[in-house]
Amino acid sequence: MPEPVDAARPPEVAPAPAPEGALQLAPEGAPQPPLQRWRLLVAYDGAAFRGFAVQPQVPTVAGALREALGRTARMPDPPGLTCAGRTDAGVHARGQVIHVDLPPIPFDGVGLARALNRQLSPSIVILNATEAPDDFDARHSATGRTYRYLVWNAPTADPLLHPMAWHVRDPLDLRAMGAASDVLLGTHDFRSFCRRKPGTSAEQPIVRRVTRAKWSVDQGPELRDAGPGRLLRFEIEANSFCHQMVRAVVGSLVEVGRGRGNAATLLDRLRATSRHRAADPAPAQGLCLVSVQYD
Repeated sequence: MPEPVDAARPPEVAPAPAPEGALQLAPEGAPQPPLQRWRLLVAYDGAAFRGFAVQPQVPTVAGALREALGRTARMPDPPGLTCAGRTDAGVHARGQVIHVDLPPIPFDGVGLARALNRQLSPSIVILNATEAPDDFDARHSATGRTYRYLVWNAPTADPLLHPMAWHVRDPLDLRAMGAASDVLLGTHDFRSFCRRKPGTSAEQPIVRRVTRAKWSVDQGPELRDAGPGRLLRFEIEANSFCHQMVRAVVGSLVEVGRGRGNAATLLDRLRATSRHRAADPAPAQGLCLVSVQYD
């Protein structure tokens, strides 16, 4: 006689096989596989984000990256990540470096970059992804960072350059700006050009070592149809930068270019170690993190 079926209990169904290439989760209580550290080279259009660092309820570069990494690695929560330099709202990057620890994934570096770019491009693009040693730290292992700032010096604005350059109508003295830039070279207390972190004392020095600070005229092909004017490029390299340092420096150098100061004026401002009476910082859209240096 057939055994009666318990109507209150649904019949057992065998679990569906996992899709090909999917990660196999370890049984509960089993040892988890070790995490692999990855190093990513990232470019992004800062106009689309409220800065790099995660903030609630607003789009950020780190927020978008963490969500995409979590989906790609099939993690229950987005992973934490570390960047070489946290950029402000509107600031771009061509050479940002991050590190992130992920569980085993069915991708090499090329596949990981491709999977992330399908989710993030074109606002964020992973230019390169490689496995990294456990002791690599995107921030603390860095020995230098290079930023670029663009100024469109012309009587009228250019709509195609506006997203990446500060439009300055007044004619600028490039030679005077170059001479003033030399003042920045070496190790200095940059309190006059930095926005202090909340909770820190105004008496605490903010020491940075600048190894390069140079103005030039950009001759890119996109300028052929831009009309009369010059696209000025300022590049600065230092061991690290404090908050708003590059934008504050550029704002002061443009004042020198307008004839409202000189190299001696900038040196006095640097030695003052105070932002009192400093020039306004240059707008964010002209700034780009170009590269990060490592030993």
